[in-house]
Amino acid sequence: PFFLMIRRPPRSTLFPYTTLFRSPQFEQGKKYISTSFSGLGLSYSGSEKFRLGVNAKAGYFVADCLLLHGDVNYNHTRAIDDVSVGAGARYYFDQCGIYMGAGAQYVHYTPNSNDVQIPLEVGYAFFVNRFITIEPSLYYKMSLHDFSDNSTFGFNIGIGFFF
Repeated sequence: PFFLMIRRPPRSTLFPYTTLFRSPQFEQGKKYISTSFSGLGLSYSGSEKFRLGVNAKAGYFVADCLLLHGDVNYNHTRAIDDVSVGAGARYYFDQCGIYMGAGAQYVHYTPNSNDVQIPLEVGYAFFVNRFITIEPSLYYKMSLHDFSDNSTFGFNIGIGFFF
């Protein structure tokens, strides 16, 4: 019969192809940059119902699955605009893409109003290819200056680059 004449390729020829896409993305020594939008009507604080933000982040994997990063953020509300800088860490759970992060941010609201916040986030790094990710995440930023009015929670969506 014809179906017995069809030859399958040996497994040894398929092996290099499968390992090409299995290389670890969260390994020590890799670098990371990302940009994201926060809010989009989904961020909320006690003082403002609507926030729109743009974030930039750069980091380095100091160990497998452990990223240390610095970030710069700009947020817009109806009343004021704020700028913040911060540093933090992210832990990626194995190679599945789920991560948790924490850090510290210095926020400048107006010339006489500043704050320190502790951001916590949980998200997922969905790999489009070996280097580019789409990263949705939920965050909570706890204000140390005015807990009830300046603490925020919301949704981020971003694009990350691993190299």
